[in-house]
Amino acid sequence: MSSTVLELAEQATREMGLAVPTSLVGNSNLDATQILGLLNACGKELVSDFQWQAITIEYRFTTAYYSYTGSTTDAAVTVSSMSSISNLSTDFMVTGTGINQDTYVSDSTGSSVILTQAASETATGSTLTFSQTKYSLPSDYDRQIDRTNWDKTSHWELLGPKDAQQWQWLKSGWIATGPRVRYRILGNKFQIWPPLGANRYFGFEYVSNFWVTATGGTSTSKTSFTVDTDTCIFPDRVMVLFLKKKYFEVKGFDATAFTKDFNRELDSAKAADAGSATLNMAPRVNQYLIGWDNIPDSGYGP
Repeated sequence: MSSTVLELAEQATREMGLAVPTSLVGNSNLDATQILGLLNACGKELVSDFQWQAITIEYRFTTAYYSYTGSTTDAAVTVSSMSSISNLSTDFMVTGTGINQDTYVSDSTGSSVILTQAASETATGSTLTFSQTKYSLPSDYDRQIDRTNWDKTSHWELLGPKDAQQWQWLKSGWIATGPRVRYRILGNKFQIWPPLGANRYFGFEYVSNFWVTATGGTSTSKTSFTVDTDTCIFPDRVMVLFLKKKYFEVKGFDATAFTKDFNRELDSAKAADAGSATLNMAPRVNQYLIGWDNIPDSGYGP
């Protein structure tokens, strides 16, 4: 079991020959307050420094869409006589007769929907597809892990993240759709293109910012130490050495020796965190059924 934040502080202060605190959270002693602040800084920096397996999480969700009928008027942004507006929000894009490309729901009330762009023709009782293209990120989201985004329904990797220019080209150009789904993280939303008229199962991996385990908890659930009995996902020795390094730095002392100790321990912790691939320095040539070594000089093919 990991040491509590108080135990980490006790160990570090003993090693530095300082007064050992009896508490951290709520302690009015300035040194204790500073040590707590430095420990929280240590944890937050370690989250950003490496893809730790304990805070690497799979996130999965199913795309949503709804088919409703409504009436459009040329050059008007209101869709009237809607059969339903249930579950609609500004996260939904609209497609259908008279609806211009890249049109979103701006508002919905009663039996009407307001669009972000005016309709291009008048149509009564036409079927419109409302596809959710913006999805909220997990509450503990820190950053995504590249090349883990997949459409599990179609068994295709999602293409992205797209940059601003590519995204606007997709949404605004003449050639804007295809069999592959593109994505971009924008406005703290996971956004997809094109809008889908089917339920698809998506998933990706991300790094969580919940590195602190709450008192009595079984999983990471906080972004900072807030109780003396809180623990964290990082190795004790890494936290103790990081605290000593930071303490000497903020006090204006020479932290060279502590920095060396910390970097060595951190490198070791990273290497041991999730294991490493075995690299063969003398790999064998793959055995193909047919290749340059066994094809005839002639007499093959139609």
